Amino acid sequence: MKEKDGKKRCGAVALVGRPNVGKSSLINALLRSEAVIVSPKPQTTRNAVRCVYNDDGAQIVFTDTPGVHTPKNRLDRFLEASVAGALENADAVCYLVEANDREIGPEDREILRRLAAFPRPVVLAVNKCDKRGPDRAFELYGGARAFEGRAALSARSGKGLSALVALLLPFLPEGDPWFDPDILMDGTERFMAGEAIRGQVLAMLRDEVPHCVAVEIEEYKSPDEYPGRDKLYVRASLIAETAGQKRILIGASGAMLKKIGRAARLDLEKLTGHPAYLELWVKVSPKWRESPLVLRRLGYTAD
Repeated sequence: MKEKDGKKRCGAVALVGRPNVGKSSLINALLRSEAVIVSPKPQTTRNAVRCVYNDDGAQIVFTDTPGVHTPKNRLDRFLEASVAGALENADAVCYLVEANDREIGPEDREILRRLAAFPRPVVLAVNKCDKRGPDRAFELYGGARAFEGRAALSARSGKGLSALVALLLPFLPEGDPWFDPDILMDGTERFMAGEAIRGQVLAMLRDEVPHCVAVEIEEYKSPDEYPGRDKLYVRASLIAETAGQKRILIGASGAMLKKIGRAARLDLEKLTGHPAYLELWVKVSPKWRESPLVLRRLGYTAD
């Protein structure tokens, strides 16, 4: 969408919502790429990831934030700080809810409390409208606060995405793009490799185990950086909190670890365009989610 005077709109939009409401799915649908990992499990996103949407007349930097929830450990407090930072640096906020919501739960009440002090525009976006219309959600959340705009969409089918972009553009300043048009994510290949591996852990393990696991990229050698190599080499460790979790991650005769490794290797090849060799290990670091030293090493800033 081009402005009448030919100038581009460029700005930051924070995407907020409770865990598992579809924020990452919406980002991937807008970018038409699997830029961020998606899982039916809550708290899939652990970093405020900046993803870049481009069209002929605009560049929108969407920040995919961790779902707002009650912090239980230092890692959770890092996630909460990520949300606060994304709001502070945003030109506008897109607050995502679901069409089948029947009441405002505690997580959404906390989001609405935070947004009450937000000085810039907030747009209400109702997801999963391929299954149910948005009117009930519009009425429910519209009764809690006034919004500068509202949109009905489906991240799954792509319905309403263009309308959402058109709704957000007037709230963004005119200016030059921040990123080259071929950049989809403001993150290093090492970070994206770690997310690809963690995505497979989330996909293949159940219950609480995936949320107790972190991925540490210990070595990353790409043919882009090392022209003499013909394969991407990645050595990574899955960090678990207990010996029992380690056994689950490894599986009988190493079957689960091999399964995770094979799927993650294919994702790495798709991500980088290079044949890949992935060396995957499992380590135990008790209560790593409470350890400032481990959190810093993994790239999280603990308080």
